[in-house]
Formats: sequence, C-alpha cells, structure tokens
Amino acid sequence: MLGLSILLFIFIFQAATILLLEFRRPAHATAWLFILFLFPLVGFILYYFLATEFRRSRKARRRGSLDQRRRAKLLKMSTNLTSLSEFPAGSPFIAQPRLLRALLKGGELPISGHNRSEIFNNGMDTYESMLKAIRGAKSHIHLSAYIVRDDDIGREFQQALIRKAREGVKVKLLYDGIGSIKLKDSYIRILEQGGVECACFFPLRPSFLKKRMNYRNHRKIIVVDGLIGFVGGINVGDEYIGKHPRLGYWRDTHIRLEGDSVYWLQEVFLKDWEMATREKPDDPTFFPEHECAAVEPVQIVPAGPNRRGDAIHDSVFAMMTSAKDRIWMTTPYFIPSASIAMVLHDAATSGLDVRIIIPYVPDTWLVHLATLSYVEEMMRSGVRVYQYKKGFVHAKTLVVDRYISVVGSANMDLRSFFSNFEINAHLFDPAAISRLESDFLQDLEDSTEINLQKFLDRSKTQKVKEALARILSPLL
Repeated sequence: MLGLSILLFIFIFQAATILLLEFRRPAHATAWLFILFLFPLVGFILYYFLATEFRRSRKARRRGSLDQRRRAKLLKMSTNLTSLSEFPAGSPFIAQPRLLRALLKGGELPISGHNRSEIFNNGMDTYESMLKAIRGAKSHIHLSAYIVRDDDIGREFQQALIRKAREGVKVKLLYDGIGSIKLKDSYIRILEQGGVECACFFPLRPSFLKKRMNYRNHRKIIVVDGLIGFVGGINVGDEYIGKHPRLGYWRDTHIRLEGDSVYWLQEVFLKDWEMATREKPDDPTFFPEHECAAVEPVQIVPAGPNRRGDAIHDSVFAMMTSAKDRIWMTTPYFIPSASIAMVLHDAATSGLDVRIIIPYVPDTWLVHLATLSYVEEMMRSGVRVYQYKKGFVHAKTLVVDRYISVVGSANMDLRSFFSNFEINAHLFDPAAISRLESDFLQDLEDSTEINLQKFLDRSKTQKVKEALARILSPLL
C-alpha cells in the first residue's frame, strides 16, 4: 500500500510539474500529460530532455539578438518602407495601415523597398537557378538547409561547392542535425577536404544532453556574393525533383531574390552560423552595395525559439484578420493554433473565400492524421479543403486578398509556429501575388475537394487515429 502511495505521489508530482511549466501552452501540456499517462516514468524523462523551452535560456536570447552595429549599417544600406506613402503607387497594400503597423512591429526586420523576386514552383527549375548562381559566385556562398541528401542532387551541389571553394570563393554549408540525420560523414568530409566550411546545427547527441532535440533549423537559405538570395520550401535532395519512389512528383515553391532583402537573408544565416559554431563571421564583402533598381517591397521574417515573440505566427494571424475577400493557403501540414483556427472559422462564416490545399498522399502519416483531424471543423465553418493528387505538395504559401502573399519554410503547424527556426518572405508586389495566385489555381485543378458528407462517413477507427494524432500534434 505504501509503495502504491509513493508511486501515486511521483505521478502527481510529474503531472504537476508539466502543468506548471506548460501553463502558457495548453496544447503542449495536454500532449505531454497524455504521454505521461501512457508511460509514467519514461514520459517524464522524455519531457525533461525534449520539452524545455529553449527561449528561456539567457544565452539563447543573447545569441538570438541582432548585432546592433551591423543592424544599423544594414538599415542605412537598404531602402526601408515604414509608411504607406512609401509603397509603390497603385499598390493595394496602401489601404492596410493596421496590417502595416502589425508587420513592422512583429516582424523584427523591416519591409525593404528595392527588390526583385522570381518565383519557382518545382525543384528542377529551382535547382537550375541555384546552381547557376553558385557557379557564378565570385566572393562567397552561404547555404543553409534542413535536409541535405547524399544522392544525385546532393552530390551535384557538393561538387559545385567544392569547385568554387578551390577557385578561392568562401563557402559555408549549414545543415540541421535532425533533418540531415541520414547524411553520411563521408559526404561532409569530402566537402571539408575540398575547402568548404561545414557546420551542423544542433547535432543529435549533444542536443539531447543539452535538451535541444526538439528544436530544428528548418530554414532553407542560399546567399551568393551578398547579392542573390534564395528562400522557400526546397532542401537539397532527389525527392524535390520527383525521384521519391512513393510520393512521385514534388510540388514546391521557392523564390530567388535580389536587392535589399538579401541583406536580411544574410543576417539570418550569419546568426545561425554563429549559434552553430560560436564564430562571428565578419567580412565587409558579405554586405556589398547592390544595383537592384526594381521597387518590389519584400519583408524577410525569421522566427525561432531564440527570438522574442512568435513573428511568423503573429504575422500570419494579422494577415488573416485583415482579409476582406479571400484567404488561399497551401501547406503540407495543417495543425493550426487555436487563434489561427478561430480566424479561419470567422473568415469562412462571414463569407470570405477560404481555401486550403493539403496533400492527398502524405510524407508523414502521423502528421497527416493530425491534419485530417482539423478538416471537419474547418469545412463545417465553410472552409473549402482540397487534397493535391498530382503528387506530393510541399509548398508553404499564403495569399490574402490581392495585397500580400507569403512564401517560406514555415508550415501551418504548431512546430513551425513555436519550436522551429523558420524564415518566410512577405511579398507585396502585384505581379508576385498574381503568380502565386496562378499557381494556386493550377494546384486546385490538380486537386480534389473533400466532400463534407463523405468525410463524415469515415470509419470510427480512422476517427480515433485522428484524435490521438491531434493530441500529440504539438510535439510532431
């Protein structure tokens, strides 16, 4: 009897600890309590190593803060739009003063004025443009990816980087310890022997001991000579050109940037490099004067547990609340926060055109089950949900009315909003928005709309699986 009382006390202590530490994140608390209920001692050990908030660390906040002198320099070098009168004449965004204030306050980095963007909707064209930029590099190449594969595409990038390093170009590769867990040491060794500097962001074993395993650098950034930048959803691997044996055709979105916005991509990369290596790269060639005369407004929005607030989540919420006509979203994983779910519900019930494209064939079944758990309530509100059938859709895009759009690395899920290191680009140019609109309409042609009545008839077993996945979704 005494032993049972002691076990009960230990269990209550563990549950109380989770509730006290996670009171600001009810969904996380629920997920961890569920795991604790299933595995009383093991669950708490996992919580201790996996769930500690990285942003609680003073060191993390210090490393995450921007170098003020460098920031001041970049603010002077770029043309920043801080009032609606500074936007190009005729821009529909001019009628959005409230949204402008929200984006400037919450986004941390400015809306820059002199930019040129090019949007890609598949891996083949994206890689062709990336490799062209890499092969033309004269000063430096900075590449950050969540996933790097030792496959055909991976080796093509490997050889391209080595060739430039041997020509005297400074080359840095940053890859994530979890996302690239299958990457062979020999791949990195060949790069380093060829003169490429490589760094792993939060390697697996040290991250477990330092309680960082739950945090992943999900960003995809390339900066060439400080003048050309790439950002979006595409990593380095054969699956992005349709070679995955199960998923087939891979639909994704990536953008190429020139101009002021490249400075801010560079700034984010350098801070990530500093976190991974404790080095502070300082080279004036990293921020050269550019000659981009185009006037596209672009805002680079990084987010992560080392930064104050939740910039990507809050900016998406602000955009959705400002919508008056439509919200069009493409995401491989749809696990919204309570506030995002509510704003979509309100938008649809008030008659806005709210559409979401998700995969039909998923790459991760557990996350897909969690995604499906939200479909019913979304459709009951009037949201139209489509499943992409041409292959696998991995694009992360958002188009709100006709005045703003988003392309980036962040999925519409809790992990991207609150745990991962992510980066998005806000595009305000009508031509860029029109291109994303056109791609979205084409994706609708390649998708099938989910019928609510048929969806309600799914089996009880399926509903139970979805419910369990939903409980665990904050940790996925």
